Amino acid sequence: MSDYMFMLESHLSADQFRVVGKMKDLGHDAGVNVYLTGGAIRDMLGGFPVRDLDFTIEGNASKLAKAAEKKFDAEIVEVDEHRKSVHLMFPGGVSVEIGTAHAEKFAKSGAKPQISAATIHDDLRARDFTINAIGLSLNKASLGLPIDPTNGTGDVERKEVRAVHNYSFYDDPARMIRLHRLKIRLGFGIDERTRLQYENAREAEMLGRISTEALGAELRAIAAEVNVADTIQILGEEKLLELYSPALAGGKLDMAGLQKLQKARQMVPVGAEFAMNPLPLFLGVLTEKLNAKESSALVKAAGLTRGEQNAWQKLESVAKKLEKELKNPKLHKASQVYTTIVKAPGEAVLYLVLNSSQRIVQDRIRNHFQKYLLMALEVTDEEVAATGIPPSSPKFAKAKEQMILTRLDARPKKVVVAEEPTTPPPPMSSFARGPSVRHAR
Repeated sequence: MSDYMFMLESHLSADQFRVVGKMKDLGHDAGVNVYLTGGAIRDMLGGFPVRDLDFTIEGNASKLAKAAEKKFDAEIVEVDEHRKSVHLMFPGGVSVEIGTAHAEKFAKSGAKPQISAATIHDDLRARDFTINAIGLSLNKASLGLPIDPTNGTGDVERKEVRAVHNYSFYDDPARMIRLHRLKIRLGFGIDERTRLQYENAREAEMLGRISTEALGAELRAIAAEVNVADTIQILGEEKLLELYSPALAGGKLDMAGLQKLQKARQMVPVGAEFAMNPLPLFLGVLTEKLNAKESSALVKAAGLTRGEQNAWQKLESVAKKLEKELKNPKLHKASQVYTTIVKAPGEAVLYLVLNSSQRIVQDRIRNHFQKYLLMALEVTDEEVAATGIPPSSPKFAKAKEQMILTRLDARPKKVVVAEEPTTPPPPMSSFARGPSVRHAR
């Protein structure tokens, strides 16, 4: 195993690393080159939690996605026919994107690029920032070989965000929003030349060429940020929120609510499985001070779908139903609270953190994040496999869940410390006053 593969295994969850192995095997069986690229490599090198796995294929991504669906029970969530990419969800909640290696040519700023098949090197050179333009080979002959045509590894070490080429913000002006989002998420600085390119693109009024589709994509990405309040704050300082709603730049931004949301997001332990759709909750806080007309304008500017709007509107009722379940006095076991919250939509759980006035509900959610999830993380796949059930077995997930529930309800054993035998004190004289004192050992 190469140093990079060892590093990858130590940074990924067990489920994520299994998916990497599955994609490697699929590529080998299909006779195509497969690479792990983008954010996963950046986060691995930078020591950040890896959220999603992006694979680039020198071949047909859709064909490989269908093979993953058939062989590994992966669910195809979305297909981008234009960019030849597929979003899948693997068992264990592992989010994956499989894309065909391609080159992009922009006829005009902000327009959809013309896509053509290309090599992995061409694909990486066409990306937004160097830290996102690093790949790792999963091919048998070159397993673990890093591919870094723009020296993104050096920029990760320097903690800088650098554009891949001089026309990055002209080709795709939405990258001006992404620049600040990545800066906040990673805590990186902005390369001096990239900062100048950014300012030049703004002076050339490239912001006005960001498409509705691109604005929507960036808004969804902002909603997914843990440090969402910090991200919104810098976008406000850069006068980029006006792209979504002039009202947000006019004193109608609920920063206190966003800070509360950020604090709630930070309650989730790193590495814990917590499935949520962040957009409905984020929209509710972002538009808290907007009137109906202003909220509608924001929805239109971002091109939010009817489904996204419905999820936003229904969130309160879903959360109220969960609140009722969590108030149930019969919910007295830790495993019952854990199961109730794990099965609920994550956005409804955090909605209650922000809005519920029920002390018992707040206490149970806090215990879930601060105790129960951490205890669940202590149950490893190796521990479950030691019972004789291999990870490949369909019974494995159920066995692991049962082991977690049993551990949550187990009463801590009382530790009895045996005292050393002591010599009884001499009988007290009838003239002695006050309590007897033992001699110090």
